Amino acid sequence: MHVIRPETPDDVSAIRQITVQAFAKQPHSTQSEHLLVDALRVAGALCVSLVAEHAGEIIGHIAFSRVLINDADLNWYGLAPLSVSPTHQHQGIGTLLVGAGLACLDALSAQGCVVLGNPAYYSRFGFRTDTGLILDGVPAEYFMALPTTARSLRSQVSFHPAFALCGGTPQPTKS
Repeated sequence: MHVIRPETPDDVSAIRQITVQAFAKQPHSTQSEHLLVDALRVAGALCVSLVAEHAGEIIGHIAFSRVLINDADLNWYGLAPLSVSPTHQHQGIGTLLVGAGLACLDALSAQGCVVLGNPAYYSRFGFRTDTGLILDGVPAEYFMALPTTARSLRSQVSFHPAFALCGGTPQPTKS
């Protein structure tokens, strides 16, 4: 049985290790995703940070931080990164983490969430490309949004400054 729960201070080392392992062989990775999570945590910008636990072992992690829309805080969030230990990938752990994370955003009355990742994976949660939201420097087909309101935005998205310190724009998340 897998347990999804908020991270605790005791989880930090395991989160770092899983994040390094999850992105180690990813061609689009900057190999700095673990530093990003640390930087967001230090900045107090990890709005939602959940772990997946199995038999007392941390096997996955997901992070959400606020994003700005045209330099304004409109209660939107960015999903990045999503990490699952390589030995536990393709077992539904990422799906559980994304679902739990989106439920947490719903509890925060989020207006929407963005992700840079595999459209085939994230579309099953309702993320869509070509939403009018733009993230400079990334292929539009990999930048997706999940708005919770019907209003249309034609706007520029900016992630937390910690992303710039750790390689710039968020990299496609591991699915």
